[in-house]
Amino acid sequence: MITVTCVQLAPVAGDGAGNRARSTAAVAAAAGADVIVLPELTTSGYDFESVEQARASAITADDPVFDDWARAAGGAVVVGGFAERDENGVLRNSAMLVDGSGRRVRYRKTHLWDEEALYFTPGDESPPVVDTRAGRIGVIVCYDLEFPELTRSLALRGAELLTVPTNWPLVDRPEGEHPPERIIAMAAARVNRIAVACADRTHLEGGRRYTEGTAIVDANGWTVTEPLTGPGSVTARIDLGVARDKRISTRNHLFDDRRPEIYR
Repeated sequence: MITVTCVQLAPVAGDGAGNRARSTAAVAAAAGADVIVLPELTTSGYDFESVEQARASAITADDPVFDDWARAAGGAVVVGGFAERDENGVLRNSAMLVDGSGRRVRYRKTHLWDEEALYFTPGDESPPVVDTRAGRIGVIVCYDLEFPELTRSLALRGAELLTVPTNWPLVDRPEGEHPPERIIAMAAARVNRIAVACADRTHLEGGRRYTEGTAIVDANGWTVTEPLTGPGSVTARIDLGVARDKRISTRNHLFDDRRPEIYR
């Protein structure tokens, strides 16, 4: 059993110092959890007015903010999004995983949503699966979640918990329905038997409203946290032992029953 906390923040485009301070304070407030997830582009905000603003908001993968997260976490694993300026000066929509030992792995979002393509270049490496003291953790970002090939590949590589920093723009849905992105998270969890932790953002930015869809889904595909309005966090205890057993009946196994020769 591990404790997972997903933090819902309101990053502000152009306020790098404020975003760093708010994110670090949020990590410190969640210390005691085993895993803490922050939203997409936590250090920069999302709605840029120009490439120049995006570049000015970007940081490198060795920025001190990640050391701040690691120190504030009290030994927890932290996954959070940031606008990255890579070693060649290319802008990336990235996520960093840190723990008590410092920076562990950086992932560059491989599927860009809408206007993100105006500012960022997609990554071309598979998302990581990292062995941590809290279990085997996969890292993707927002729109990546909507590609079942990607979430399946992480499960096949042994991910037990999928962490998803995200900024979900609010879209229309029928009264009483879950946000569609949460339904996708629940489906990914259920068909792969892995837990999924999504940290969304809040507040209006650049005229865009956000879903505030922060949620934790257990390895059976059930959302185990209540909806969250405004800044705050949700926390749940998750049994990762469930994610290690892919048998779903006496005769069925989620992975052994696959027939990839037909899917091709």
